[in-house]
Amino acid sequence: MIKIRLWAVVCCLAVPVALAQDFAWPNEDPDAWLLAFVDVETTGLIPGHHEMIDIGIVMTDLSGNELGELFIRIQPEYPERTDDGARAVNAFDADRWRELQALSKQQAIERILTFRNEIAGDKNVLMVAFNSHFDTAFLDHLFRSQERSWRELYHYFVLDLPSMAWSLGIRGLTGSNISGKLGIEDEPHVAKLHTGITGARLNARIYRALLVRAEQE
Repeated sequence: MIKIRLWAVVCCLAVPVALAQDFAWPNEDPDAWLLAFVDVETTGLIPGHHEMIDIGIVMTDLSGNELGELFIRIQPEYPERTDDGARAVNAFDADRWRELQALSKQQAIERILTFRNEIAGDKNVLMVAFNSHFDTAFLDHLFRSQERSWRELYHYFVLDLPSMAWSLGIRGLTGSNISGKLGIEDEPHVAKLHTGITGARLNARIYRALLVRAEQE
């Protein structure tokens, strides 16, 4: 009896909180859901040690029709931790970021939340990213640094674009490879032009192209 009760408790804890909420799933009521294509640039690859320096978000309906976009720069607290490889990709420079009026972490969170609420209202929002665990981890650390949760923004589940592409036979792992296979415009790879918003826009383009490919098969 004790084992059975313990098993029941563990099962309940393992069920996502979202499952207990009273709403229709995307296949039941697609108009009640939106997508947030997210891309971040950072000072390196280690969440919690390195930090976000910008974020781009493109909001769409489930068909990929754009509803709005947001781009902000964020001033990191530990710019000295910037990895040379990251700097080569995004041209981060602490002085330049201050000149560009980069936001504090608290200001960034408020801007992101305001944007999400203005576009989505009471609709559910699914985050979509190219390297979803990376973007989610950095978003999580940003919010937790201010004792907040990224779940204030998005649903429990996160969609991953390369997985969608692989399901259609496109075995690419980079944006350049997959966009090339789909015949769509890639994002810039010049460091000063490579930002979260160029990545988020590419993510949305890839998603729309994948929808077209899926319909053709």
